[in-house]
Amino acid sequence: MLAWLIGTSCSIPPGVIAAFPELGAARWRHGGLALRVGGWCLGLRTVAAITLWNTIWLADPVTSHPELLLHELRHVHQFHDDRAFPLRYLWRSLRDGYWNNAYEVDARQYARDRVVAALPTV
Repeated sequence: MLAWLIGTSCSIPPGVIAAFPELGAARWRHGGLALRVGGWCLGLRTVAAITLWNTIWLADPVTSHPELLLHELRHVHQFHDDRAFPLRYLWRSLRDGYWNNAYEVDARQYARDRVVAALPTV
């Protein structure tokens, strides 16, 4: 009924959760209006994922891409770390652009570091 608005509840594949248990701390949804709004803000039709507080909305079919999932999880952390995060995020996006927004840079680095740390050492 409201899936077009709020998406549908989903879960991360067990193998991905086993490799990155911290992903279990967020709520995950597929689809919904938030993805389109995020896209419109970037001049796109939609985005692959967007985070609002403790909920991460995913477009299909991205649920098995750990780097994207971890990137979005970092935004959950940012929401929890700073009550003014949504305003600061918007301000930095306007000032520095999406790609150079310090919160996006931090999320990309966090995700890369976690993926690299999970790689087997030889």
